[in-house]
Amino acid sequence: MQGNLTALSITIFVILTVVLIGFLAGRDKAVRSSVEEWSVGGRRFGGLLVWFLVGADLYTAYTFLGLTSTAYTAGSLAFFAIPYSVLAFFISYFFLPKLWKVANHHKLTTLADYARERFDSKLLSALIAIVGVLMLIPYICLQLSGIQDTLQVAGTGFINVKVVVITSFLLVALYTFFSGIKGPTYTAIIKDVLVWAIMLFMVVSLPIIHFGGWNPMVDHIVKEAPQLLTIPNSGPKGIPWFITASLVSSLALFMWAHAATGVFTAKSSDALRKNAMFLPLYNIVLILVVFLGFIAFLVLPKGTDPRFALLSLIQTSYGGVAQGLAYSTIALASLIPCSIMAIGASNLFANNIYRDLINPEVKGPRLTMITRGMVFVVIGLALLFGLVFPTALVSLQLLGVSGMVQIFPAIVISLFWRNQTREATIIGLIVGLAVTFTVYSTGTSFGIYEGFWGLSANFLTVFVLNPLFVKKSKNASNPVKDYLFNELAKETASVRKGA
Repeated sequence: MQGNLTALSITIFVILTVVLIGFLAGRDKAVRSSVEEWSVGGRRFGGLLVWFLVGADLYTAYTFLGLTSTAYTAGSLAFFAIPYSVLAFFISYFFLPKLWKVANHHKLTTLADYARERFDSKLLSALIAIVGVLMLIPYICLQLSGIQDTLQVAGTGFINVKVVVITSFLLVALYTFFSGIKGPTYTAIIKDVLVWAIMLFMVVSLPIIHFGGWNPMVDHIVKEAPQLLTIPNSGPKGIPWFITASLVSSLALFMWAHAATGVFTAKSSDALRKNAMFLPLYNIVLILVVFLGFIAFLVLPKGTDPRFALLSLIQTSYGGVAQGLAYSTIALASLIPCSIMAIGASNLFANNIYRDLINPEVKGPRLTMITRGMVFVVIGLALLFGLVFPTALVSLQLLGVSGMVQIFPAIVISLFWRNQTREATIIGLIVGLAVTFTVYSTGTSFGIYEGFWGLSANFLTVFVLNPLFVKKSKNASNPVKDYLFNELAKETASVRKGA
């Protein structure tokens, strides 16, 4: 279909305005004075800013385009995103405040930093960093794919889409290099406000436009496409897949480098507890977005590419102004998470690969510049990967979830298990990754989410091998371990006694 010039103009105007705001957010030189300032904002963000920031980097264009695409092709399987995010926020209430306190006290900016200090192991830190960077590249590629699809629908016949996409991401790389985490934080406010406004507008108006309201729409689905409302009992993606995918995804959510970056910007552990309670509000939007996929199934011509289901539905349902606002929202949901992901990946590479393994003597200013400069490398690799392997992105991102969850024992379990050993944790991580990739490549998941097999093998390995090394671990100590199991324990006991 031919693009709409009004919609395209609004989309480009909004993107350029937000990029400009991103640059303005970094006009204070202090944001570039250190890795801590640039990557986690000096840990000064209050609850509301953290809510916007974490919401921005977790609810991306892939969330909205992917959910509608899944609903369009697989019906109610798309609802797995609801229990997984609710579970993730519930679980995070119990471990993120503790993790934040350790990171704040010892000035840690990545999960790999924590693993290095907790286990006295640069090897474990490097493994976590490598996994984090490799798994993030396809995720950043998906943000590229989101804006590329959006501009392709809006700008067909008017622009060279690839040139505009590359330009957009280079601008994002520049403002991320310049402004650090403050850029995407302040632009995230605009993005999240638009998400709420536009998505709610669509879920109210589209059923009215095409069916006369929600009740007639649901009646139409029940009559014409009842399969959309059920989850298969068997097959490669049935109820067992739904349950295990929800569980694994929930455990993996805050293992991603960009999610951890958002967490470490908080100025207090209470801000994270409040976020755990209020972030599930985003699920109101997610639940309704799934129904947009059902509408697309009923309204769009058969044979429509599921990848374009939401965008095609917008194009056929609205005029130029409404299209432009909707496309702008999806474009921002691509660009802003890309910026946060690039910060997370750059921080992992510079701190936990370059500093820990290549140049331990690197000084603060040089490390800060290397961390900032890696933004261009990360986004450049993502652009290249997305252009060369466009059809592999979704499957690689799903594999990324299964890969990222393998660091859960090293990060979360170690917050509560004093005698967890370095050796068992490293071997468990390697075994978990090996099992995950084997199950994925051979297609032998037996209707279970691939990451579940890997995580099960990971946990089993850690618990079986840990007794072999625990004697050495009991006698070993370090500042992080002491803080976790002595100072924090005393602090918690004191608070409870006072209560």
